[in-house]
Amino acid sequence: MSSSASALPPVALITGASRGIGAAAARAFAQAGYQLLLLARSEQDLEQLAQELRSDSCRVETISVDLSNPQAIAPALENLLARGLVPTVLINNAGAAYTGSLAEMPLEQWQWLLQLNLTSVVQTCQAVLPSLRQTSGLIINVSSHAARNAFPEWGAYCTTKAALASFSRCLAEEERQHGIRVSTLTLGAVNTPLWDSETVHSSFDRRAMLTPERVAETLLSLAQQPSSNVVEDITLMPAAGVL
Repeated sequence: MSSSASALPPVALITGASRGIGAAAARAFAQAGYQLLLLARSEQDLEQLAQELRSDSCRVETISVDLSNPQAIAPALENLLARGLVPTVLINNAGAAYTGSLAEMPLEQWQWLLQLNLTSVVQTCQAVLPSLRQTSGLIINVSSHAARNAFPEWGAYCTTKAALASFSRCLAEEERQHGIRVSTLTLGAVNTPLWDSETVHSSFDRRAMLTPERVAETLLSLAQQPSSNVVEDITLMPAAGVL
């Protein structure tokens, strides 16, 4: 990173920023002195969060985009990146889940989940990489312990997260020459609105889950690692174990 770039405030681009882990991360990074580029589907929720976080020391730019629409992603990110903030860290946090048997899962639901949890991450990285190369930036992909385990009725989710972990490792190898580091944050169950989704049916005790704020602290810790090293993968689980 050049001395002029290092003198500027760090900038975090966070997807799925309007609620849950994304919103908690936005708050944590703002408090730590980051400028913010926030992306989510809900324009109203994004703007409400932005108004909460904007200050003389914290610039916040937002854009609303549905990551399940592959045609919408590149134009939205081009718009966001054209506003003058150059990201130093990209947090691919947005995602979804689906519970149901693999044998009976409708193809459109499979493609929807694959787009949200994997392909949109690929598209986001492709759009942001030119900017990150300017800052020797960091990419953090938020994954799940489902990437390493098999859970009945969660097969599609497990598959997308396993593919995301592999993508992260491959991207790290390709981008190392450009000074870009890639980390994966592997999470156990987190108490977020994901569990209220129409596509998720579960009866886990959410009181034993990780909090979004605890996850945000870990994301910030990863982002603040010196550029001379990288934490390739860190696993954060509830003390109660797999729920």
